Amino acid sequence: MRIRNIKNADSLIYESSYIIKNYKDYKNKFNEVIFRNDNPIHLEIGMGKGNFIIDMAKNNPNINFIGLEKYSSITLRALKKLKDLKLPNLRIINCDALELSDIFGREISTIYLNFSDPWPKKRHHKRRLTSDVFLKIYNEICKENIIIQKTDNIDLFEGSIISLSNYGYKIVDISLDLWNTDKTYSETEYERKFRNQGVKINYLKAIKK
Repeated sequence: MRIRNIKNADSLIYESSYIIKNYKDYKNKFNEVIFRNDNPIHLEIGMGKGNFIIDMAKNNPNINFIGLEKYSSITLRALKKLKDLKLPNLRIINCDALELSDIFGREISTIYLNFSDPWPKKRHHKRRLTSDVFLKIYNEICKENIIIQKTDNIDLFEGSIISLSNYGYKIVDISLDLWNTDKTYSETEYERKFRNQGVKINYLKAIKK
């Protein structure tokens, strides 16, 4: 993905009330301090421009959502969509997913991995968000261990099924053509583009007991 950098994005994002500043200060306290309720917390890793998580927050007021995005220029684009919205159940963190175990205790109920970088070269597979490196991190921050993945990349999808199964997850729902089923889900920017082009979307839901 080519990223167009926005001048002063690093500082501009912190003008938004949706951004969690000093996010490592709230480990094990996100419900108490940030959301001030006991609702489950769902985390999207690599939220992109925010379409998916904003839509999910609108439609599920009894769930708390956190969007994680590594790149400040992309985070800023998502925050612009939130400018005139009031969603008390949504917050954004701008950081690398490798920091997750320093940010959360066992506070997360569900993780969304939407159209993550497939890292096609074998030597880069450990960078995939369903590699053992990240599954270990998820195990440290999740209290229910639910992962929901959507991708157009069949190699990543097949690799994810193997990684998840080897790590003790059970695939409880799966589709190789999500939008040709009766299921309806919030869309990402990529997903909308792919669906309009007729590209098939792979979907799975995995649970680790």
